[in-house]
Amino acid sequence: MKLSNDKNKLSETINFAEFFAASNQFQSLFNEGMALVEETANYLDGDGRVQSRELSRPQALAYASESMRLTTRLMQIASWLLLQRALKNGELGIDEIKRDSNRIKLSKRRVDDVTTLIEELPVKLIDLIHKSFDLQVRLQKIDRQFWAKFEQTSNQEIGVRNHFNKLEAAFGRIN
Repeated sequence: MKLSNDKNKLSETINFAEFFAASNQFQSLFNEGMALVEETANYLDGDGRVQSRELSRPQALAYASESMRLTTRLMQIASWLLLQRALKNGELGIDEIKRDSNRIKLSKRRVDDVTTLIEELPVKLIDLIHKSFDLQVRLQKIDRQFWAKFEQTSNQEIGVRNHFNKLEAAFGRIN
């Protein structure tokens, strides 16, 4: 907890969420995530479209299912990254981030849950699926830390405010 210039008024603390969003680590993660979204879109609209036409019917169904899941996963990842960037840029506050992040579902699904036909899908699609799951796992870990640190900071801040309120009630306000 920091004291403002007045030394009697409490000011805002710097929380992990805002610190992380402003870090070089976040910028690198953001760039990686957006590059993966772009790489996937280019593949699915180009070579992937051609390769999917050469698959057997069961493989084509698996391709369609997995490419749809991949796209959905990447949309959630991109949404999470964009929310963090909005926090960094001051476009949204932590309360808005908290509200909007409830709509983002970083799936608990793992690469092990992918259809048994995955081995028969194009190598590039398999690579993109693995990359997206790897990134998702990292974001889930950061997201848990993000909210744990935020809640810890909020709870500490509430405790300090309560303590100051009790002192003020007992001894009166210091001017």
